[in-house]
Amino acid sequence: MTNTKIKFGTDGWRAILDTDFTESNVARVAIAVEQWLNETTPNGTVVVGHDCRRDGELFAATVAKVLLKGGINVKLAKGFVATPMVSLGVVETKADLGIIITASHNPASYNGFKIKASFGGPLLLKNIDEIEVIIPDENTIDLNAIDLDSFLSSGQLEIIDLETNYCDHIVKSFDLQAIKDSGIKIAFDAMYGSGQNVLERVLPGHKLLHCVHDDTFQGQAPEPIDKNLQELANLIKNDDNIHIGLAVDGDADRIGLYDSEGNFVDSHHIILLLICYFYDVKGLRGDVCSTFSTSSRIKTLCDQYGLHNEVVKIGFKYVCEVMLNNEVLVGGEESGGIAVTGHILERDGIWIGLVLIEYMAKTGKSLQELIAEVYAKVGSFAYERNDLHLDEALKLSIIEKCGNEEFKNFGSYEVKSLEKLDGFKYFFENGDTLLIRPSGTEPVLRTYAESKTREEAFAVLEVVEKELLN
Repeated sequence: MTNTKIKFGTDGWRAILDTDFTESNVARVAIAVEQWLNETTPNGTVVVGHDCRRDGELFAATVAKVLLKGGINVKLAKGFVATPMVSLGVVETKADLGIIITASHNPASYNGFKIKASFGGPLLLKNIDEIEVIIPDENTIDLNAIDLDSFLSSGQLEIIDLETNYCDHIVKSFDLQAIKDSGIKIAFDAMYGSGQNVLERVLPGHKLLHCVHDDTFQGQAPEPIDKNLQELANLIKNDDNIHIGLAVDGDADRIGLYDSEGNFVDSHHIILLLICYFYDVKGLRGDVCSTFSTSSRIKTLCDQYGLHNEVVKIGFKYVCEVMLNNEVLVGGEESGGIAVTGHILERDGIWIGLVLIEYMAKTGKSLQELIAEVYAKVGSFAYERNDLHLDEALKLSIIEKCGNEEFKNFGSYEVKSLEKLDGFKYFFENGDTLLIRPSGTEPVLRTYAESKTREEAFAVLEVVEKELLN
């Protein structure tokens, strides 16, 4: 359907393959990008790549054809690539934009279109808006008439090996010898995604799961959350020689993590671990940026270290804007997207995993021991989530009550204070927290609770569900 209205969401445009995500609709978006770039940066250069999804090569070639026809120089990735590979490629080649065809962690029936800025992170929202508004109603370009070989001959098109470039960057940036000497054994689950070759290239000899090309993802959305990673968790539980489990999503920009006992380690703990490594071991200083849905323990730790914690709305694009304008050690969100100092302004699951593995190697401590050190500073905690599926009218009425500050308590949990940056975060008298946030696209109310243990966090969520649905 050529006349589909194309709308960019929190992280690019995503749509169902063969229905809305078609060659002609991809060309329409590329036409708008070409027009915008030629108006803002004449004779520009764009890095273009695709992940492991079906027809990725076709869609990347479609984008390249449109850009080349418009006089733009294109550096087209060889084979499938991860989003951080494109972002790094943009920075290292001094390109003006990056485009990757990916639907990230969505199911195999989806594909998508992400745009990266010259600094390697997501293109700023105002620029996305400028592009979105000029997407034409139809594709007017005869794609079959454009011959990529002629552009290769003229030099306007170049094929580049972004995976090798990324692996070389890892080798230069990490103490891989210390990791090898430590004897740490890693289990790595690529979820059939585009990060599948990296670990074997930079640290060969570890346990690999789903590191083959399968554009169906075996029917499992490549999202690195605990329920999707039970094969990895069970592998670790049944193998005493594995010290850490690392998983990444379909385009390898988000992380999933397990300790040596097969326990899932969430993003809140990962962010705290990273702060400790950079501050205590590497002696670095800077700000910490976290989204509104992350643990309040992050501020507790930053206060102890004398670091500024900037809390932003939910979405990595908000983190990126802060990192662009400030010296930030760690920038992260609850969903596993984390960026760190010394790298691109981009989420990068493999990179974050290697930082933590290096932390273990440098200290000689297990992930559990490092987490215990975090708890010694901020107290033990668990952060859990419950999605309430309810009709739109009830959802809106609950949000109205939250906005009017009608909830003074939830059962026995007395509200001490309330923050409304992006949803409604309640701080209780006993130190627990609750976040209520509506989905913008479906009749779902997301509730998040933080307490000292998983059981206590789930207890909060249970009380809240009863209170809201009665």
